[in-house]
Amino acid sequence: MNRLMVQPFPVAHPGVTRTLAKFIAEVEPGRIPGATRMIVAKAFVDAIGCGLYGLLTPWAQIVHGFALEQGGPQESTLWAGGGRKLSAMNAALAAGTALHSFEVDDHNGGGKIHPGAAVIPAAFALGEREGIDGAKLLAAITAGYETMIRVSLATNPVSSRMRGWHLTGTCGTFGAAAAASVILGLDAETTASALGLAGTQSAGLYAFSADGAMTKRLHSGLAAESGIRAALLAARGFHGPRFVLEAEDGGFLAATSDDMRIAEVTERLGHEWRTDGVIFKRYACCGSNHSSIDAAMAIMAEEQLQPGDIDHVITGVSRTVETQCGFVYQPTTVLNAQMSQRYNVAVAILDKQAYVEQFTEARIKEPDVCELASRVRVEIDPEMEAVYPRLYAGKVTVVTKAGRRITKRVDYSKGAPENPLSEEDIERKFLSLAGAAIGRAQSESLLVEVNRTLDAETIVPLADSLGRCRITGRL
Repeated sequence: MNRLMVQPFPVAHPGVTRTLAKFIAEVEPGRIPGATRMIVAKAFVDAIGCGLYGLLTPWAQIVHGFALEQGGPQESTLWAGGGRKLSAMNAALAAGTALHSFEVDDHNGGGKIHPGAAVIPAAFALGEREGIDGAKLLAAITAGYETMIRVSLATNPVSSRMRGWHLTGTCGTFGAAAAASVILGLDAETTASALGLAGTQSAGLYAFSADGAMTKRLHSGLAAESGIRAALLAARGFHGPRFVLEAEDGGFLAATSDDMRIAEVTERLGHEWRTDGVIFKRYACCGSNHSSIDAAMAIMAEEQLQPGDIDHVITGVSRTVETQCGFVYQPTTVLNAQMSQRYNVAVAILDKQAYVEQFTEARIKEPDVCELASRVRVEIDPEMEAVYPRLYAGKVTVVTKAGRRITKRVDYSKGAPENPLSEEDIERKFLSLAGAAIGRAQSESLLVEVNRTLDAETIVPLADSLGRCRITGRL
C-alpha cells in the first residue's frame, strides 16, 4: 500500500513567527530598558487622554453604543459608560475606536502605524478581566508595541500602503494579540498560534480616503478586539498558523506587500527596541504632514510674514504622501481635512496651530482657509522620496507676492524621538484633551491615577474611574 507523502508547505524564512512568539512570551518588566519604559509610560498617559477626547466624536459614540448593546460577560469597563461592564472584546472595540477618533494618538513613522490605539485598549480591557498589576500591563503594552511596529516594518510600509492597506488595522491585530498573550501568560508555542489567529483576522482598507468615511477610526478598535479573540482562542487550544508571517502562500507579509522585508521582524530583537521610535502628536492631523506644518510655521515666524504676504506655497513630499495627503482640498469631512496636506499647511499658517480647534466642522469650511489651501501646491520631491518613511520630513517653500522664495526643511517634527515632547508636554496634552471631554476637575484627578497605574498592584481602580467619567464637553 502506498503511503501518502505529505510535502512541507513553503515558507520564506521558516521560524520567524515562532522567534517573535518566543520573544513575546519572555517579555518581563525587568527586561525592558528604562528608556523604553519611559516611552510606554508616556504612551499610556497620551492614550487615555486621546480616548476620552475621542468619545466626543459621532463615530466613537456610534461604536460606544454598539459595544454597549452587544454586552457580553461583565469583564471589562466601558469608558464613560456609567460603570457598566462588557466583554473584554467589546470594551476594547469601543476604546480602540475612540482612541483613534481624532488623529491625536501616537504613531510610529517608519511603520506608518498608530500602535497605541490598537495595543493599549486590548491590554487594558483584558488586563482588567484578568486582574493584573501595573507591571504586567507595562510588559503587555511593550510587547504589543514592539510586535506591531516590527511586523509593520517587515511589510515595507510604503509597499503595503500603496497596495491600499491601512497598516494600523492590518498590523494592529498582531500587536493586540501579543499584548493579550503576555496578560494570559501564554507560552511561546501558544503565542505563535495567537499571532497566527491575529494575522488571519487582519483587516483595514484605505478606501476611507475617497470620501472621508468613518472606517479609519474603526480599524484600531477592530484590531484590539481581534487580538484579544486570537489570544483567548489560542489559550483554549485552537491552533492558528504558526508560520503566519513567513508563509509564501497566504502568509501575511506576502499577501500585503510586494516588497516585504522579513528580517525586520527579528533583527536585534530584544536588543534594540523599536518602541523607542514612537512619535507623540501635537497636531490633530495625519503624521505625514507634521513636519510640513512645522516648516511652514517656522518660515512665517522667522521671516515675520503675514498670510497676506503669500502668493503661494509649495510642499515637497514623497510619492506615498502625495497619494495619501496631496489631493485637492474639498471641505467635506473632518477626516478629509485631517488628511489633507493643503489644508494642514494653510490652517497652520493662518492660526499658528493645527490642534483640535483647527479641525471643527465650522473651521474646515471657512473661506479664508479654503482659499489659502487652494494656493498650496503639493509636489513629489526627490529628497523627500529618498528618506520617507524612515524620516517623516517636510520641505516647504513660501513664495511671497514680492517674489521672494523661502524654503525650509524639517526632518523631525515636534514629538519625534529626536525632537521629543517632555512628560510635562504629554500631561498638558492629556489635560487639554481629557479636560475638553470630562472637565478640568475630573481630568486632573484622573491624571494622578493614570500616572500611578503602571506601578500599582492592580489596574482595576483606574478602570473604575474611567467607567465613572462623565462626558460633559462637545465638539
